[in-house]
Amino acid sequence: MSQKKPWASPMPESQFKFMREILAAPSPVGLESAMTHGVLKPEIDKFAPKRWQMHSFVGNAGVVWDTHPGKDDMFSVMIIGHADKIRMQVRKIGADGKIWINTDAFLPCTLIGHEVTLYSEDPAKPGSYRAIQGGTVEALGAIHFSEMAHRTGDKGISPKQIYLELQVHGEDKQAQIEALGIRPGNTLLLNRPIKRGFSPDTFYGAYLDNGLGCFVAAELARLMAKAPALKNVRTMYAFASHEEIGRFGSRVMAGELAPDAIIAVDVNHDYVAAPNIGDRNMELLEMGKGFTLSSGAIVSEQLNARIQKAAIKHDIPLQMDVCGNDTGTDGMAGVLASVDTAATSIGFPIRNMHTISESAHTGDVLAAVHVINETLTAMDKEKDLRGNFKTNHPRLDKAKPLGHSKIKKKAAAKKKR
Repeated sequence: MSQKKPWASPMPESQFKFMREILAAPSPVGLESAMTHGVLKPEIDKFAPKRWQMHSFVGNAGVVWDTHPGKDDMFSVMIIGHADKIRMQVRKIGADGKIWINTDAFLPCTLIGHEVTLYSEDPAKPGSYRAIQGGTVEALGAIHFSEMAHRTGDKGISPKQIYLELQVHGEDKQAQIEALGIRPGNTLLLNRPIKRGFSPDTFYGAYLDNGLGCFVAAELARLMAKAPALKNVRTMYAFASHEEIGRFGSRVMAGELAPDAIIAVDVNHDYVAAPNIGDRNMELLEMGKGFTLSSGAIVSEQLNARIQKAAIKHDIPLQMDVCGNDTGTDGMAGVLASVDTAATSIGFPIRNMHTISESAHTGDVLAAVHVINETLTAMDKEKDLRGNFKTNHPRLDKAKPLGHSKIKKKAAAKKKR
């Protein structure tokens, strides 16, 4: 009896627990160390061979594990997940005890009523932080105080209406809050660790974007650490900062380490399940149908071809994504850092992106892990990888004519099989 493929099997509880720990790490933009040094480093240190080296950086908390440090003659591939989460920030403390906050890349209406943790820097000890829980995000207070347009749905909620409710009461509410050390710039994060979903192999919670990319890079590192060391491919497992505000962390990594190839791993959309976008005729990406592979933008068709061959050979489910002039991911790190690198972006369709109830399929995530593993293993068998990438760019002037009659013959042959 053939063994079931990992991406077609339920995710083991130990693996799911590690994924939960990554996604639950309080690692907002600019404060990613809780994930990179607090969760990832202790885990990767358990299995990483001694020859691997961890690169760290002065200006950000991003980290990179390097399988062949100093071997600049080897063809290098950097796999990038980003550790930073969308943050909310305190902008003003009102006399009435309301703490007005920025909503960043969240839809304001999706935040109402949700529990958050506010991380307050100790004014007496800059660089030291305290966690404040028990607060919720609010806007209108109650239906009784809202405008009729809010009740009918004709009017939405503006970002400027969003505040944190800490239930402060009594005299001098503003002074009470300020005495806690809360001040403009403090970070707030949604408080909902992931749980397994109702449907098989699904899960939901906050911050799948993009702890999932970090999980894939870490699990890939675990797989590769157990296998014989690659001889021709130097692999770099990267966990970047500042992606959510412009991909500033990954471009530093690319600039410092100059990889020959970059595979970004980031969440994608389940367009089939997305409401109210039927008239946009989006690509049919769907949760549970496998990993996604970007095309367009600066994506390397050579690198994509190798990934597709690995997916076909090992029967790993693949969905093609379409990008315009930007992948929207850390796949752009090389060009943004002015480094010559072949790049692409791999993902997995999720629902409700940038909300507290993002949901995904474990099979899609594991498919991404294994297709990158198989791609790197196959690439390691190639001779002169760097030369191949430089000289074997696709030539459309060499494309073979394809007529309708050939399509009919191929369809007939497939039907006979």
